[in-house]
Amino acid sequence: MSAVLEQIKESLMKGKANDVKTLVQQALTENIGAADILNKGLLGGMGIIGERFKKNEVYVPEVLIAARAMKAGMEILKPALAAAKVEPRGVVVIGTVKGDLHDIGKNLVGMMLEGGGFKVVDAGINVEPSKFIELARANNASLIGASALLTTTMTNMKEVVDAVKKSDLAGKLKVIIGGAPVTQAFCDEIGADGYAPDAASAADLAKKLA
Repeated sequence: MSAVLEQIKESLMKGKANDVKTLVQQALTENIGAADILNKGLLGGMGIIGERFKKNEVYVPEVLIAARAMKAGMEILKPALAAAKVEPRGVVVIGTVKGDLHDIGKNLVGMMLEGGGFKVVDAGINVEPSKFIELARANNASLIGASALLTTTMTNMKEVVDAVKKSDLAGKLKVIIGGAPVTQAFCDEIGADGYAPDAASAADLAKKLA
């Protein structure tokens, strides 16, 4: 792998946003393909951070600064990706379900999904089932990621699953769920397509399902 791609990866993992920007520009000047800069540089670094996060070797602050560095690199890279017609791995609509106003977990999942090469559409908090479907349809999404932090709002995840099954997107759109009180047993009970115990696992699950 080219030295500059290795440097992008290392700088991203250290959260050095300005260095990442400079190195992405350097890679473009050296005529390295936009897809390689994305996959081997930016996503390569973010993938390692995701794995370390899963093993509790790094924590939320490290993930946040790495994600910020990735965003900085993406700003430089976006025009080249568009010109090279590099498509995202897929589109995921994420949101915290109706009645729940917590967003830290959802935001972390969004960062990990972007770090896995997905385009993320963030529906925000307190999201009605119809809103998830509307955004999925408008953005041609293949996945919905629904989050809840309260046991009282977990039941609203079933509403999201049921709404998808009743919609014209049934069979095309999958629902994955997560959040502190959520379990695999609950996922099976409501008929969701997948459950992830943490943000990094959510990105891995999305890759499998997409």
